[in-house]
Amino acid sequence: MAQIQAGSTTALGLLYDRYCDRAYRVALSVCCDDGRAEEAVQEAFVSIWRARATHRWDRGAPAAWLLTLVRRRALEAARRDALPAGPDDTADPIQARPLHDLLTLLPDAQREAITLAFHGGLTHVEIAEQLRLQPGTVKSRMRLGRHKLRHDLKRTGT
Repeated sequence: MAQIQAGSTTALGLLYDRYCDRAYRVALSVCCDDGRAEEAVQEAFVSIWRARATHRWDRGAPAAWLLTLVRRRALEAARRDALPAGPDDTADPIQARPLHDLLTLLPDAQREAITLAFHGGLTHVEIAEQLRLQPGTVKSRMRLGRHKLRHDLKRTGT
């Protein structure tokens, strides 16, 4: 991270190589679209490059910060490109949605914790550190989110 802060594009490339797959999985789980997910990852790495001189690298794990940035960019892309519901949609918005779509129905706090854990591969402690929460709060959010996902999956028959 010190090399990136000093302006090394090679170090940024190494960071990208190390985390691009995890970052893409996080983005895809949020926005559910390949193009938007790729865009979110690219925007996150551009943000890292732009913030390299001012970011406090000692404030947390770089992976957690990166994956949080990716998630935020993916949320922005999904919201920006959201289309209004068409006339052919079912009356129940939960019916026939795959799991990644059900994630989008969770409250932001629960979705963020679950996404960082399962798609980002972060531990409860890493998530808590990144989000500046207590580990117990992260565990509670994940438990509540999983409970809601189980309920929604039963409703869809998946």
